[in-house]
Amino acid sequence: MKRPFELDPPTYDALIDWPRRLAAEEPFWRELFAGVGARRVLDAACGTGRHAARFHAWGLAVEGADLEPAMIAHARSAHGAPPGLRWTVRSFTEPPPPPPFDVVLCTGNSLALVPDTGTLRTAVAALYGAVRPGGALVLHLLNLWRLDEGPVTWQKCVRLASSGGTRVLLKGIHRAGGRAYMSFVEMRLPAEGTADTPDAGPQPIAAATHNTPLLGITRDELEAAVRAAAGPAPLELAVFGDWARSVYEARTSPDLILLARHQ
Repeated sequence: MKRPFELDPPTYDALIDWPRRLAAEEPFWRELFAGVGARRVLDAACGTGRHAARFHAWGLAVEGADLEPAMIAHARSAHGAPPGLRWTVRSFTEPPPPPPFDVVLCTGNSLALVPDTGTLRTAVAALYGAVRPGGALVLHLLNLWRLDEGPVTWQKCVRLASSGGTRVLLKGIHRAGGRAYMSFVEMRLPAEGTADTPDAGPQPIAAATHNTPLLGITRDELEAAVRAAAGPAPLELAVFGDWARSVYEARTSPDLILLARHQ
């Protein structure tokens, strides 16, 4: 698979309101972990490791795995590697070595980075195969089908101060048929105190753009991939439109969350 993001891990991290996000998700995870008696958790495509570190703080043994060595290095630096918290460079299309986990999760729209439905099925099979009997698999995607086709929806605008000056980060997304594109604009502003002058003219603003393609994955495609991975074994599926477990509606739900109980 191609490198998903050109942004460095700290910049990627700055675009997410982590305290708010983790607080909104906490009841979902607490209920799930209690329901399956979770002790070991795999956070696949863990990014900067925020979920993995939070779950470890709850007393779980957690492995955070990501395709990007830079993400894993950042996660290890930010959260350490105490007993029970392990960081691994591995794609979610690669089955992890045994033993299986009580809960496997892949959140934050990571699955949409696959190039096609064939790779989606390979990834889901690897993730489902890492769940012990009686455990659970959680797959989370941004619900792209609530986006109007065509125009960009600007989601984030973040201003960051650093030793190198001020940066402004913009994040947007737009859908074109069965695909979407996540767009990042990174602008570096002139140092404070620098003013436009008649002689020098306007001070330039350095800007860079990054675009990441996403596969539009429907509820039916996600369910089919999980059923194919489970084969003839009994399977319990639930689909939600947000972390509060609301009913999923393709045109209005912010998220597409699939919970599969391995029987």
